[in-house]
Amino acid sequence: MVLDRQGYDDLIMYLTQNLALFEKPGVIKPGAPTVMELIEDVIAENVMLICEQHTNLNTEQRSLIVREVDGIVYDLQEVLSSITSQPVTVEQHEFIDEFASLIKNLFDSAVSQQY
Repeated sequence: MVLDRQGYDDLIMYLTQNLALFEKPGVIKPGAPTVMELIEDVIAENVMLICEQHTNLNTEQRSLIVREVDGIVYDLQEVLSSITSQPVTVEQHEFIDEFASLIKNLFDSAVSQQY
């Protein structure tokens, strides 16, 4: 659905261009989740939004979205493996929120084109 599209490749390139955010210290709010916890939570919220907004999706289509999102989360775990258990900084939080929104946009676009 999206993993084989140019938009996903561009998104991964955007991540690699911003890896410095994950390599430098920054402000950490008290009680901040780990990088991986935040990624999982924010992406899960966006998957739920996709399914809520596209009510015409059947179970098979929703399952495909979930499988592809699992692949995306796996890719993120691989790229960020050295810092996934560290508390997320404010800058990292902002980037992860934006990145998750871009993932949602990819799926929104794919769903609109296919269904």
